Amino acid sequence: MNVSVDFCGIKFPNPTVVASGYLGVTGASLASCAKNGAGGVTAKTIFMDERPGHPNPTVVAFPGGLINAVGLCGEGIKNAKHEFEIYRDSAPDNPIIGSIGGKNLKELVEVAEIMDTYPVDMIELNFSCPNVDDEMGRPIACDPLMTAEATKAIRKVVKKPISVKLSPNVPDIGMIAKHAEMEGADAITAVNTMGPGMLIDPKLRRPILANKVGGVSGQALKPIAVRCVYDVYSAVQIPIIATGGVVNGNAALEMILAGGSLLGIGSAIMSNDMQCFTMIVDKIREYMEEEGFTDISELVGLAHEN
Repeated sequence: MNVSVDFCGIKFPNPTVVASGYLGVTGASLASCAKNGAGGVTAKTIFMDERPGHPNPTVVAFPGGLINAVGLCGEGIKNAKHEFEIYRDSAPDNPIIGSIGGKNLKELVEVAEIMDTYPVDMIELNFSCPNVDDEMGRPIACDPLMTAEATKAIRKVVKKPISVKLSPNVPDIGMIAKHAEMEGADAITAVNTMGPGMLIDPKLRRPILANKVGGVSGQALKPIAVRCVYDVYSAVQIPIIATGGVVNGNAALEMILAGGSLLGIGSAIMSNDMQCFTMIVDKIREYMEEEGFTDISELVGLAHEN
């Protein structure tokens, strides 16, 4: 059973990719994921300057998944190159995606231009994080014209493949994905966390997160994410990194059948440790053998034919 994926000309040994988030801060932590079965990895979103992020608590588990307000902490693009070099030396056969953000379009373009010179295989444009809405204004991914403008500007300065990361908090994600494709996006990442949401501690009678609100991920997000991937696949011809609640093999299969070629894994690492990558890939292989498929590409988007 061939589970390797050719994605925008980049070879992934299997479809699982660490989503941008908790484990993407250091090259060593990302390399550990690759050594434990991840087909590829995505670094945590990097801005131009160092960002402290939000105070703790920043991540809270609840029965339906996770809620987080980490706040896109990071050391800034100019200080991050060594982490990509550490990863590249440790896991040369597993692609790495550099995720970028910016407080405005000018900064986004500048960060993208620098990232394009780093040892990454692809660049993910985080247009959709809900946790910095009060700092940056309306997320780019909520507006098709803003998405198009930003994609076009970055495409002019970046030679490597780019994937636009979209938000589930929109009425027509397919239209927004189409605008990104029209302006040069090579792929779509669908989706970021939904929300923001809130959890309240009844004993303390106050929100649990220090930031009060945060993005919702995990199983609570999965049905929405599957629908988003399905809609994006219907709207564009470029491939999709499907992410949002891929916590087990069945969820992974849903995402692939909806149209995802790669699978962004985040919350599953928290609940299943590093075993999640092997567990998910084994389930995909088992399904392929039972249903008579020999290549994982045969599964992508099959839900649209049935």
